[in-house]
Amino acid sequence: MEAEVVPVGTFPSFMTEGSLLFRRGEYGKALVCFNNALKLREGDRECLAARSKCYLRLGDTGNSLKDAEASLQNDKTFSKGLYQKAETLYTMGDFEFALVFYHRGYRLRPELHKFKLGIEKSQEAIINCVGAPSSVKLENKGNLCFISKQAECKQADQKVQIKLTKNQKWTKNQKPVRNPKTERELLGELYADKAYLEKLLSDKDLMESSTQQGIKVKDLVLGGISYLETRSEFWQQQKPIYARVRERKLRQQRWSRDKKQKPLEVGRSIAKNMEDMDMLLSGDSPEESCRKAKRMLKKIQGWSEDELPARNELIANLYSRIGKAQVEMGQMEAALQSHKMDLECGRQHDLPDAVSRALGNIGRVYASTRKFQPAIDTWEEKIPMVKSKLEKTWLFHEIGRCYLELDKAKAAQTYGQKSLQAADEEGDAEWQLHAMVLVAQAQVRLKDYRSAILTFEKALDKATLLHDEAAQKAIV
Repeated sequence: MEAEVVPVGTFPSFMTEGSLLFRRGEYGKALVCFNNALKLREGDRECLAARSKCYLRLGDTGNSLKDAEASLQNDKTFSKGLYQKAETLYTMGDFEFALVFYHRGYRLRPELHKFKLGIEKSQEAIINCVGAPSSVKLENKGNLCFISKQAECKQADQKVQIKLTKNQKWTKNQKPVRNPKTERELLGELYADKAYLEKLLSDKDLMESSTQQGIKVKDLVLGGISYLETRSEFWQQQKPIYARVRERKLRQQRWSRDKKQKPLEVGRSIAKNMEDMDMLLSGDSPEESCRKAKRMLKKIQGWSEDELPARNELIANLYSRIGKAQVEMGQMEAALQSHKMDLECGRQHDLPDAVSRALGNIGRVYASTRKFQPAIDTWEEKIPMVKSKLEKTWLFHEIGRCYLELDKAKAAQTYGQKSLQAADEEGDAEWQLHAMVLVAQAQVRLKDYRSAILTFEKALDKATLLHDEAAQKAIV
């Protein structure tokens, strides 16, 4: 048996790269990094918890649960492992056990908001499935006829043996007939794709043909159908149909009830939800933050300005929050559209703060996807709207950085100097350092080496003053 190949790299580097890929939504690549990290440091609980998250995003709940449990093997109080186990159990539809582990984590780390949210969503899921105790009404009606009939049926079943023919026999391995209505509900837009693939199976000539790589078309079609059936089962586990129907009814009831709430109560509820979204986004749960923001957006869009005077500001704000969460998930195109909706809403309803915010966020998305010229155009439009010196420092620095990426060193130097001036006026040493480095890099591109050396020396002094060792090493 061949010895396992030791990957080239260090444990911290694989962990850092894996975390970065995970945040971008590249879960398969992140999984490879965490696998390599575990080869270097077997049984590391932080890495096991991180890999468990990857498996969960990829729909592999079995391996996700194994890694979560393995991370708890030596320390049952490891909060990340407890949370990951709870999340996996919740995804598998095992809401009661998920609730147990959310509670366990909350008792150990009450300051972690995600455990409290986990408790709330598990309790809600249980109620969605079985109903709240208050919704079950027992009535003292009728007689014992039903019980006696049930007994008669049971006796009849014991006496009568029905013999089936070979064609009628049902084997345990045979798949049950799928309900098209149920599948349509679960698969949504993908249902039409499944129906199309199933129709292709009837084309015998096509099924016998092969691709240029030698793969049979029939195998590809069956593989596609199998995948969609697996996803259907997975989504059914996440939220069964009966739970979906009940949740829809409960949601409608809540909306009608919310509309009757007093403005003060509505305001408090919105503020609490906004706080939850921020906590989730900062707590590495952008998906849940995004879902929460979308639910609230849909609710607020159903209200009028008479019912909610700040309706338009809230809608714009929620589009912004959705966009930020999508950036964290690596969904850059979707994030761009969300921030553009924020911008459109701000312009349409004359909301200058929303317009300024949206322009800043749109520029960030463009810059992170290396579309530097659109980023510059967007941020330069924002300049007149900037109110604080600190924001101006950041904005000028980012515009200068984009110009440097486009090899427009003169413009980069100009914006770097503007950033430095604003940082000096604000008295922010950290941004002074960033601006100096940008100016020095632009001077190197302009071949003004004497000026670049002087600027780098000033930057080094500033980095030493700030005890920023990483910056000192980079400058030297």
